[in-house]
Amino acid sequence: MRTGVKICGLTEAKSLRAACEAGADWVGFVFFARSPRYITPQIAASLLSAHQGTLPQTVGLFVEASDEQIAETLATVKLDILQLYDAPERALAIRKRFNLPVWLSCAVESRDDLPTDHRFDGFVIEPRPPGSASRPGGNGAKLDWALLLDWQAPAPWMLAGGLTPQNIALALSASGAPAVDVSSGVEIQTGHKSPDLIRNFIKNARGTCAPDRT
Repeated sequence: MRTGVKICGLTEAKSLRAACEAGADWVGFVFFARSPRYITPQIAASLLSAHQGTLPQTVGLFVEASDEQIAETLATVKLDILQLYDAPERALAIRKRFNLPVWLSCAVESRDDLPTDHRFDGFVIEPRPPGSASRPGGNGAKLDWALLLDWQAPAPWMLAGGLTPQNIALALSASGAPAVDVSSGVEIQTGHKSPDLIRNFIKNARGTCAPDRT
């Protein structure tokens, strides 16, 4: 099976172009003001409209956002999927309100933390943030990948946290993840991504096939 790849936290035209040309399945934009990868809906819309060529699916990342914030964002930029850091019931209410697929971000320390709810369209599985972190994701922390091996997930899922072009093959082999999500691991400095690292990450992820679970 072909490994799905999401490049998240895009802020610049060159990194968006690299992700698209290298064959990313999803491109993500962070609408959380405390993130160094935060961009406004207007900037995200401008990046997408200026891109020449085919676009992957677009994902908007929100952290405990109000309906008003999400509605204002969707009025400006077209998003295919909402990635939410929020309580499950609140995330389901957002799914119903906006009629868009919702991926729930789930912080995991042990196998007992893995989600079991079948009502979501997908899950982003990542490590719990460090105690000093000011945001729930994008901290470069790495999960114990072996926790996920042979997990029978209730919905499609992807692995995130501490992934780089150098370790992605090992992460896929150890976790059995069908898809992966990277942000800080393809940056040359916080908030600024390297087109070369994006291309290498996707190349190396695609060189490792996810296991067939049918």
